[in-house]
Amino acid sequence: MPTDAPSASNPLTALASTVYIPAAAYGIGMGAAAPVMTLAALDLGAGVAVAGLTVALVGLGQVLGDLQAGQVVARLGERRSIIVASSIAAIGVLICILAPTVLWLCAGILAVGLANSVWGLARQNYLSLAVPFAWRARAMSLFGGAMRFGFFLGPLLGSLAIWGLGVRGGFMVQFVAVVTAGVLMARLPDPEGARAQAQPHSLRTVFAEHRRLLGTLGAGSLLLGVARASREAVLPLWAHHLGLSPATASLIFGVGAALDVACSYPAGHLMDRFGRAFVALPSIIVLAIGYFAVPFTTDLVGFTAVALVLGIGNGFGNGVIMTLGADVAPATGRAEFLAAWRLTHDAGFLLGPLSIAFVVAVGTLPLAIFTVSALSGAGAGLLGRYIPRYAQPKVVRAS
Repeated sequence: MPTDAPSASNPLTALASTVYIPAAAYGIGMGAAAPVMTLAALDLGAGVAVAGLTVALVGLGQVLGDLQAGQVVARLGERRSIIVASSIAAIGVLICILAPTVLWLCAGILAVGLANSVWGLARQNYLSLAVPFAWRARAMSLFGGAMRFGFFLGPLLGSLAIWGLGVRGGFMVQFVAVVTAGVLMARLPDPEGARAQAQPHSLRTVFAEHRRLLGTLGAGSLLLGVARASREAVLPLWAHHLGLSPATASLIFGVGAALDVACSYPAGHLMDRFGRAFVALPSIIVLAIGYFAVPFTTDLVGFTAVALVLGIGNGFGNGVIMTLGADVAPATGRAEFLAAWRLTHDAGFLLGPLSIAFVVAVGTLPLAIFTVSALSGAGAGLLGRYIPRYAQPKVVRAS
């Protein structure tokens, strides 16, 4: 076990400097960029449908990255994988800052999505190996909470940068944050049990071996990804529809992220005590209700209230997918399986904004938001059906 492995008395304290603080820094960058991706596209002359599509590119990058992320982590190990991912993310953000056209902006966002897949997998694999099962949900939720704490600070810092530097000020905050996180995480040693493999399993092999699990519980994971990712497109687009300024939209996004952070660790505690479904179902149901309410808001007060509801729903689900993946991952080929598992969720991060862009193009923005609400409700049904079957502690311990 590495020298900074979690102590027996408090498995999470020793992870602060190598996992949670870098996660918060990376989250600051993501939070600063989230509300300005669509706004930067609009500023470059894109229509509403194309601007909504820019958010989908983060999901597309993550999906494409997931296709190889498992083999990258299995070959390089967690530390070197994170260094590579952070470097790619920094280059992608620089492209966003300097982009002269919407096409260049999309290329930069896609690169960041690619980096996110490797970065996230390396973190999840490390925690699944380094933390005891009894603390797993809290470890994963605290990791998600650290990211969301950064996501809370990011829009606030981003709004200040926007006021001083224009819409792309949010990307400038993201660049500093990504570089900082990369430097901090470069100190992380790989845990025992996660040595680089000479011949990692292919993604096709993983899907063949676990097709039933990934086709059922994984489908619920996908729809939860739709529900969570759509918030980053719905809120900026509806703020634009209401005539709110970019700085105001970023600030409201940050306030919602505050509740997101506050819900994270309590959610992990509840998962460790009462099971995964106890948290996963309320999370996606609240998101479904929040989306349904968005088109009925007509002013700043109503919009802010709905943004807070969505923040609660998203925060309550922090760590759920990472915890479920760690629960059902096999001992052999763990990194490759987790890459396939993350692919199901990240596919939802692609399909959520993509479905919004498509429905807006052929219909209206309110119809697109109602569609996301319906998909979230379907995800609640799948998770309610399959989580008890696949994620009971006695099943995990026997695997």
